[in-house]
Amino acid sequence: MSSQTQQLVKAVSTSDGAGVSLKRSIGTAAIRHHDPFLMLDHFSSDDPDDYIAGFPPHPHRGFITFTYMIEGDMAHEDSMGNKGNLGPGGAQWMKAASGVIHSEMPKQEDGVMHGFQLWINLPAANKMDVPEYQEYTADAFPIVNTEAADVKVVIGEFNGVVSPIQDETTEVNYLDVTLRADQSFQYDLPESNNSFLYVFDGEVLVNGQSVTEDELLTLPKDVDVSASTQGARFIVVSGQPINEPIVQGGPFVMNTREEIEQAVRDYHANTLVRDRASVNLERA
Repeated sequence: MSSQTQQLVKAVSTSDGAGVSLKRSIGTAAIRHHDPFLMLDHFSSDDPDDYIAGFPPHPHRGFITFTYMIEGDMAHEDSMGNKGNLGPGGAQWMKAASGVIHSEMPKQEDGVMHGFQLWINLPAANKMDVPEYQEYTADAFPIVNTEAADVKVVIGEFNGVVSPIQDETTEVNYLDVTLRADQSFQYDLPESNNSFLYVFDGEVLVNGQSVTEDELLTLPKDVDVSASTQGARFIVVSGQPINEPIVQGGPFVMNTREEIEQAVRDYHANTLVRDRASVNLERA
């Protein structure tokens, strides 16, 4: 079932990969999962020590990883032969499904590295599907400009404008909204979805609830967001809940403990990767 209440969560500072500093909201004690969303990480730093070690080769099974870059330059390489370069405004959608080993390493030695990684669950029927991989540069994503806001359609659609990335399984919508000072943004979310908003610049009022930088708010169906005199930037993400058991073992997300144990055995036996992904790469 979907959640129609507002829950405010402050992102928690942590590290992942080989020591990348980040802030995690979904995937913490405050909000373990927000079905179909398993984890939301926000990384943002101009200190190379916070990101230079990157994410060396590591496995995944049973879900989708989605990386959206605001600033910076990250290289992707995986066990299926895909190689990509994720630059400012670009995004990468990787359906790990039956099994992928990949790495995400900075292609810069200084400057700002800023972006998000979202984990999206897969239903039991799709957890062992053939993997898929898509990568798009910034200019592939449409932007809807209104008097109040600029809305970048990252996954799904908004006001009839469609992203190149579609998630048919959970019907995810992912919007990057830049809201101008003293303006409002109204959005009617699907009633059956689980949805959230995450502010990464400025402060907003959402249905009367104050939300500031590095805070996540779970959302009801009707959303009314108002910016202060400084304006704000945030993501709004929504998806259909799967309503199945979630068992996570590090980089593997399945439905039972036995399936997690099998994934671990497969990884150690070098049989985790069963299929090559289809490749869809766009370059500027």
